[in-house]
Amino acid sequence: MTGEVAVLGAGMHPWGKWGRGFVEYGTKAARAALADAGLEWSAIQSVVGANTVRCGYPGQVAGATFAKALGWQGARVTSVYAACASGARAIDTARAQILSGMADTVLVVGADAAPKGFFAPAGGDRPDDPDWLRFRVLGATNPAYFALWARRRMALYGDTAEDFARVKVKNAVGGAANPYARYRSPVTAEEVAASPVVADPLRLLDICATSDGAAALVLGSVETARRLGMARPVRIRAVSSVSPTHPRTALDLPDIATDSAPPGSSVPDRFRPSIARAAYEEAGLGPEDLSLAEVYDLSTALELEWYEDLGLCAPGEGAKLLREGATAPGGRIPVNPSGGLASFGEAVPAQAIAQVCELTWQLRGRAGERQVDGASAGITVNQGLFGHGSSVVAVR
Repeated sequence: MTGEVAVLGAGMHPWGKWGRGFVEYGTKAARAALADAGLEWSAIQSVVGANTVRCGYPGQVAGATFAKALGWQGARVTSVYAACASGARAIDTARAQILSGMADTVLVVGADAAPKGFFAPAGGDRPDDPDWLRFRVLGATNPAYFALWARRRMALYGDTAEDFARVKVKNAVGGAANPYARYRSPVTAEEVAASPVVADPLRLLDICATSDGAAALVLGSVETARRLGMARPVRIRAVSSVSPTHPRTALDLPDIATDSAPPGSSVPDRFRPSIARAAYEEAGLGPEDLSLAEVYDLSTALELEWYEDLGLCAPGEGAKLLREGATAPGGRIPVNPSGGLASFGEAVPAQAIAQVCELTWQLRGRAGERQVDGASAGITVNQGLFGHGSSVVAVR
């Protein structure tokens, strides 16, 4: 283990389509996290911002943007980008600063103002950009890619559209109990089946939306937490950051072909399971030690894939685990008790931070109606374009 850091405070801005700027969302989440920590803004020694490429130059220097909005006070500023894993990379950067002694208190912020509809690459012609190529050459939108994974599960494991609908129904229960979620109404399997087909076999309610939203954390050393009177703070015990290895045997966005670059491993790459495996090894825990998990449910079918990648069940048994109720509220290992992206939508730089906010509230026993009884350890998992894998383990 590399060492633990404490979560001193957690805060969010409700997610939705608010029509305002990402800076407003982020500063509100930051102030909520500061209030939760019982700290003044002047006590923060470093700010790490998770970038958003959609919000111009301020979005690409998010650390400085949020520090300026809160009021320049001399803190170190850092900005990071790792696509959908940006929030976890921001947390890891803050952790490194704390463990190295560079800072005792670090504010981590991610916020986005997303466009209407599904994500597309930034404008302009960029033939050297795989993300641009997969749209222009293949027409492979995100929902089309999600549908390919769903079809793969149906062909290999016998998963059904009804199984995918069960994921949405389950996550909507958490979203209905979460004041920060965008979608706060229960959903039935019949409503999923009646929603429009987007990319067969996935329907509109199988796929997460794009959203405005923000999340923030105040992190510090365990000693700092105790100095502030927190006898049993939530601690971040591991943050994994792994990339794929050769050869790739499954396509990950934005790639449009498997790789062929030597040298190759004799074992086919299993990138997604390696994300959680690295976190488990660093934390000294295993899937059997978890109380809950927050996973990256871009689609209902992809949530089932994460069950297996996290080691909650064997490959091909994700739908069985779901049918048994193990991942539902009150089950053996609740997954996405927050409601997940199914209930929030994507606010890219904020979503991995929001996952850790949920772990924090659950481990403190302050998650309200969605509380997981006796929660003592949780994991998040997230994956960004271009090989950014991230997972956070938190304990209390």
